[in-house]
Amino acid sequence: MSSAQENREDGVPPDRGIEEVDGGDSAGSTSGRQESETCLGTNEIKSRAVVKYSAAPPPTTYALLQEKTDLKLPPANWLRESPQLGPAGSTVLGSSSKSKPFSSFGMAYDFIDSIGDDVDVVSDSENIKKLLKIPYSKSHVSMAVHRVGRTLLLDELDIQELFMRSSQTGDWTWLKEFYQRLIDQKWQRKKKSKEHWYQKAILSKFLYYSINGDGAAEPVPDSDNPEERDDECGAEEFGPSWPATFTNTASDSEESAAHKEESAPLDSKYALGQVASKEQNLATLFNEGENSQGLRNDFVRNILWTFEDIHMLVGSNMPIFGGGRYPAVSLRLRDNNKPINILTGIDYWLDNLMCNVPELVMCFHVNGIVQKYEMIKTEDIPDLENSTFSTRVVKDIAQNILSFLKSNCTKEGHTYWLFKASGSDIVKLYDLTTLCEEAAEEKCQNPFTLPVAVLLYKVASNMMLKKIQNRKHYGTIRTLLLNCVKLLDQDRHPQIIASAHYMLAELFQLDEPPEEGVGGDSLPAGGSEDSYSDDEEDPEDLPEDSDENGCCGTTSDPQDDSKAVAIIKSVGELSVPEKYKSTHQIRPIYAFPVSQDKEERCRHVLSYVLKGLKAVDGSIKKESDLPAADPNTPIPLKYEDGSKDVEKGMALLLDRAGPFQEDLKHPTRSGMIPGSWQHRMKQQLFFKASKAYYVLSDAATNLRKYGRALRYIKLALQCHDAYCSVSSVLHPRVLMFHSQCLSLCGDIQLMLAQNASNRAAYLEEYSYQTKEDQELLHSLHRESSCQAFNMATDLATDPEYQLFVSSKCYEAAHELLTSRAVKEHGPEQLAQVLKRLGNIRNEIGVFYMNQAAAMQTEKEGTLGARKSNGLKKAVSVAEQEMWKKSFSCFEKGMKDFEAIKDSTNTSLLLCNTGRLMRICAQAHCAVSDDQSRGEFSPEEALYYNKAIDYYLRAMRSLATRENHPAVWDSVNWELSTTYFTLATLLQDYAPLSRKAQEQIEREVTEAMLKSLKYCDLQTESARQPLYQYRAATIHHRLASMYHSCFRNQVGDEHLRKQHRSLAELHYTKAARLFVSLKDAPCELLRTLLERVAFVEFTMAGQSSSGAKLKTLTGALDILMETHHAFLLVRKELLEEQTASPETPDSGADSPTSLGLNRKEVMQLIGVFEPSFSFLMLQLVKLMTGMKRKPSNKDEDLLKTYKNVYSKLLRAEKTAPLLSRVDLFLDLLQQLIQQTGSGDHGASS
Repeated sequence: MSSAQENREDGVPPDRGIEEVDGGDSAGSTSGRQESETCLGTNEIKSRAVVKYSAAPPPTTYALLQEKTDLKLPPANWLRESPQLGPAGSTVLGSSSKSKPFSSFGMAYDFIDSIGDDVDVVSDSENIKKLLKIPYSKSHVSMAVHRVGRTLLLDELDIQELFMRSSQTGDWTWLKEFYQRLIDQKWQRKKKSKEHWYQKAILSKFLYYSINGDGAAEPVPDSDNPEERDDECGAEEFGPSWPATFTNTASDSEESAAHKEESAPLDSKYALGQVASKEQNLATLFNEGENSQGLRNDFVRNILWTFEDIHMLVGSNMPIFGGGRYPAVSLRLRDNNKPINILTGIDYWLDNLMCNVPELVMCFHVNGIVQKYEMIKTEDIPDLENSTFSTRVVKDIAQNILSFLKSNCTKEGHTYWLFKASGSDIVKLYDLTTLCEEAAEEKCQNPFTLPVAVLLYKVASNMMLKKIQNRKHYGTIRTLLLNCVKLLDQDRHPQIIASAHYMLAELFQLDEPPEEGVGGDSLPAGGSEDSYSDDEEDPEDLPEDSDENGCCGTTSDPQDDSKAVAIIKSVGELSVPEKYKSTHQIRPIYAFPVSQDKEERCRHVLSYVLKGLKAVDGSIKKESDLPAADPNTPIPLKYEDGSKDVEKGMALLLDRAGPFQEDLKHPTRSGMIPGSWQHRMKQQLFFKASKAYYVLSDAATNLRKYGRALRYIKLALQCHDAYCSVSSVLHPRVLMFHSQCLSLCGDIQLMLAQNASNRAAYLEEYSYQTKEDQELLHSLHRESSCQAFNMATDLATDPEYQLFVSSKCYEAAHELLTSRAVKEHGPEQLAQVLKRLGNIRNEIGVFYMNQAAAMQTEKEGTLGARKSNGLKKAVSVAEQEMWKKSFSCFEKGMKDFEAIKDSTNTSLLLCNTGRLMRICAQAHCAVSDDQSRGEFSPEEALYYNKAIDYYLRAMRSLATRENHPAVWDSVNWELSTTYFTLATLLQDYAPLSRKAQEQIEREVTEAMLKSLKYCDLQTESARQPLYQYRAATIHHRLASMYHSCFRNQVGDEHLRKQHRSLAELHYTKAARLFVSLKDAPCELLRTLLERVAFVEFTMAGQSSSGAKLKTLTGALDILMETHHAFLLVRKELLEEQTASPETPDSGADSPTSLGLNRKEVMQLIGVFEPSFSFLMLQLVKLMTGMKRKPSNKDEDLLKTYKNVYSKLLRAEKTAPLLSRVDLFLDLLQQLIQQTGSGDHGASS
């Protein structure tokens, strides 16, 4: 639209008149859809028209008839089909004198995008004119009103034609009785006068005279004659074509519906898709058959007309010609003896506004003889003599009528009747749907029911296609579909009902969270899901006479208005500006119930799916008895059989996934014909149900309700099984979803195996089933036995079997994702399945490894109870079988993780394999005939070295600690432990029968140092104290080994010195580490005592007193370091007394506490006390026998040594442990103070 045209929208000055427009904008130049718009404005009103569709040829110049032309004589081309005139010229004695009763529905079907939101009114132009002339006319008004969203559909409701039909068929008798009782008690059909038919004939002949040439155009029944504005109704024999009401028998309707609906083309997304588009035959959807042609859009042009702020989709058949000052004019015939009245003026003016015609050409005649022509601008029509009217008043009338209708026609699917009796000033609005329901006759006699339902469906379907763009329409879509379903009989229209329920299910997004602002959680109080209301207003804001919208009347009969929904008491009120509040911005009074709860959303989906399935099942030939479970299908009891079942099922699925499979040719189990609408709809519903149950199962899994999760995934797989049974070829997306179901099933079985302690609760959850689930399963069984995945979804009691089932589910999912049909579609999903597959194989490997360890523990207990005849405990076949199974699972798991380059999990499996090797090593340890541990065997060494290899591979897989610190630390610990265990066993159970002592010592040293290498003493972690303890133990063991070598070595002094220095070095490090631990007093005490013994042993080879004294003094210094160890022991003893004051300290016979090993302490004291006494005695002897004169310090030392020795000799060996420890602490403290030697490890 040009800028000039845009400016004209607000009205143009009177002196400028109407701008010239292209004639194509008015009449349309070609047959087909087009959009052209023009703005016509005056100083009072705004009008804009967009031609959406035109079937008329370009307007040709009208023929100017000569004066005295006799219009009573027929022209040569009279009543021939003419594209220029369309149906207008053939209305006299033609096929129909009035528009079809469903004309607005035909337009709505063609311009479905505009319905429900963009357009306020859809109607024939004649109906619009009749409404706007109500305050000026005494004629009766009878119109049917329907609401779709914020759009109102207006159609002429010829009540007299209905009653004529009622007298013949017996239908609508309730309405006839209601009409006669409350509205017109003396009703009789009024007949047209001869003058009426005379005027129609003259007009028809005039139009044919006015065209140049003739052509061929299909006549479309309509009435464009302005002279009919005051007529009551058309001729009886040319009345509107009403669809038949539902009077056929049930069996006939089922057969007819099944036959016709199967032939209806289906959309790929929704089962009905674009139902009843202009190119399709509506008869395939309705039982009315040949009478349904009234639903077609037969107007010559469809115009989107904006009158002020009212948007209307108007159908018009007015002939438009060229000529005059403008390329488009309308042609009218007038009797020169009759002046133009206000009704005729409004008629002409509105026609020209609606059709973008800027000029009117009027031909005057007297008794059929042409007199003259007169040209009038459209904007001048309101000012014609004897026909003056205010355009502003007409605008007010339009706004008031629309507001009145929108305020009171609130329920979608209901048929409202706007009625004004002839000569009356009262306009009444009735709800025929409610009146019909109150009548005691058969339901669904309303002929508008089916067209309304289909329109609701089409609008919802159209919105569904755009739902991703604008989700705010979800509430509207749901309302439309629910009302559509309410209107239809399931036995007659199962296809629309099933498709509507499927779309309702599609509204709930199962795979994404609900967006904010889409809707609330529930319907507000007072809301109704099938109705709309105005925006809320305070009572104070309403006008004083706002009760005019209510049900009150002025007639003498109080019952007269009791049935009316609303009443306009006087048509004069329509001329009052804003008498009725504008309600154009209508909205649903409830929000789309999108719940944050996944289970609730899924339950909504399943409810709609079930209703859809019931509709489909009802349309298929009824089965007498549903087939039970297939008796030939064995119930898997052993996992070997179950494995075959799953593999067989996967093979069938993969066969269906082939790209070149033929469609099913034979009816399904329930009798469905492949390719029928029932077949396609069931596929969609089954798949939707499967997705809903999958989401439910996933949510239950997250809540750790594994019994419930298994039940839901079982239902999901049963739905999928039914889907597969009615599908010949499976789409890749279906196979990918199936792999998701199998993966989730594997997850659930794994969780059940890991949480065996809650099995009773899980069984209760698994056994529960809702009525809805049972009904849906009943529908599934019509197509399939649903047993293909029983093995995968059974709740077993054996954890091993559950782990096996879990692995089989993952393997099946993996096989699907690696098949040719799916391979390119799901690389991410494949990686997830491989990860799960690796994990379950690790779990099974660990399970078998633990089983082997348990067997070994049990065997050791058995062997401990009785003597063994052999030197080795034999490894059982069962143990070896467990090792093999475990090792095989670990190997497969590693391959899975390596395939997705998951180094972390690969290293974990390598770590577990290392642990398995250690278990194997432990099983091969030798046992002597006295039940003691034998020498370290070669088999043990072999498996320990294998374990070390796997741990090293695990570390190489991780590369650095930064990649995964926790896993790195775990592998590091296990590697250190393995080296330590190997060295300890070599040292404690040296294989002297096979190896030399020196070789064993080298191997022990090497293993100990490697273990020490992997002791991470620097990193702060939970394992740091363990590493410190292990490092201290390693140093202690190495020191003990070198101590032993030093004692036993003879001859090689160099080697003895080396051993001596190494022993001293490791004793020192061990003591330092044990001191730092602060919770290992026994180990510290033992280390120090061994070191004292080592020093004492070196003294044996010394001869001089000075050297001996120095050595003994060094030994005493080491012994004084035990002060710290005894402090720790005393602290723990005091803590024990505080915790258990009733238990007296009874020395060595008291029970061993958890924190302190009393027996070990007593043993160490048994070594400490003699060693302490020996040192004191030797020091006293040496210092007493010294030849040089002792110094004062020496004398003090000697005195102290004697005192300490004396107290040691007098100490009671049977005294309580705490007392003895206190004595030692006191004596050591005296020595420390006297010698000035610091307490190397003392701590408070």
